[in-house]
Formats: sequence, C-alpha cells, structure tokens
Amino acid sequence: MTSTTDHVTRIPRAILALIFLSIVSKCDPDLLTDYCVADTTPTSAAAAAATFHFNGLPCIDPATARADHFATSALSRPTDPSATLFGFNVTLTNPATSLPGANAQGLAMARVDLAPGGMVPLHSHPRASEVALVLSAGGGVLVGFADTSYRLYTQLLRAGEAFVFPQGMVHFMRNLDTAAPAVVLSGLNSQSPGAQLLPFSAFRTEPPLPEEVVKKTFKITGQDVQRIQRSLGGS
Repeated sequence: MTSTTDHVTRIPRAILALIFLSIVSKCDPDLLTDYCVADTTPTSAAAAAATFHFNGLPCIDPATARADHFATSALSRPTDPSATLFGFNVTLTNPATSLPGANAQGLAMARVDLAPGGMVPLHSHPRASEVALVLSAGGGVLVGFADTSYRLYTQLLRAGEAFVFPQGMVHFMRNLDTAAPAVVLSGLNSQSPGAQLLPFSAFRTEPPLPEEVVKKTFKITGQDVQRIQRSLGGS
C-alpha cells in the first residue's frame, strides 16, 4: 500500500526532473541583457576556460561597448583553397577573435571559398541550421542535403541565390565551374554550430574506428580502408 508520504515525495522529484530536462535541452539560451560583448582579454578567457564550460565568453561592462565590437571585416578577406584536400576553405566568425559583439547571440557567419571544381564534402552541423547565400560563382554552386528518410534535395545556385540546410542534416556544396572560384556566405543559428565531415568521421578518427566496422559499414575490403585513409592524409 502506498502512503501519503510517498506521493508527496514523488511530486517534487517529477517537477525537478521536468526542470532538469528543460534546462539540458536548451542550446544557445536567450540573453537577459541587450548584449554580451565578449571579454577577450587573455586573463578572462583563460579563467573562464579553467573553471567551467558554457555557451559564450564572459561579458565586458556594457558601458564600455563600442560600435566596432559589433562589426567585422574577417569575411571580406579571400583565401586560396586550391591546395586543400577538397578545394575549400572556411572563415568562421569568432567572438574571441573577430566579432565580440556576437557573443551569446546564438549565431555565426562563415565565408566559404571554393576553388575551381572544389567541394565542401558531405558534413553536418549538429547544433545549427544553415542558410547559404552564393556571392559569386561563374558556373553555379550545386548544393544539397539528405533528410532522415534518405530523400535528397539538390539545387543549382547562381550568385544572389540562397539555400537552407536544416539542422543536423548531411549536406554538401560543390563549385561546378572548373575554371573560376566561387564564394558562399553562410549564416548559422548557433555560436558554436560544430561541423562533422563524414569522410573524417569514418576514416580519420583518433583512435581509428575498428576496421571490421568500417569494412562492413561500407562493404569494402581492408585494402580499400587503408587506401581511403591514405587519400585523406592518414598514414
């Protein structure tokens, strides 16, 4: 027989469980102030890193905020991706180095430079949706993602056109022009979107995935595994 005391003790536990679940499910929480300009001084950043992990960096005194804290030229500088493995480079805004005013705002921006024929291989952002706007592309940029039903959505984008990649979906970008580079500007709704490239997740983890797992997953041989690992820069 259940006592009245048992019912009384169970109710608070249930409430606590709901509160806990609501807290851990939140990502990039809303601010309770207008903004939180990152305090990027070495002592503040080091102290925060040494004590605990959280979304964002410590804030400076709002009275000392300046307009240039909310501006950046980091995305205006082109990079040369021609010598990279897949022919792409990503410049991502960072509150600690290039855009302190974006701290704790739940957003990031990225410039993607694609070499002629270059590609951002299959990858996902576990903590963010992404909208990609093509700034320049002679022959267009082919983009696409696969959903959890394994349905593929692709689109050829010209300069000025945009495409949305839903959060966590595996997606890609490919410059179809083999003679000219392309530039894509991306916006992501997380300060720390994360990026997991599928080739590296399967073939370049440290320590390596068990070879039998990789072989059975992709229906390939041990020689295939080693060849792919070498082609991705492994030993």
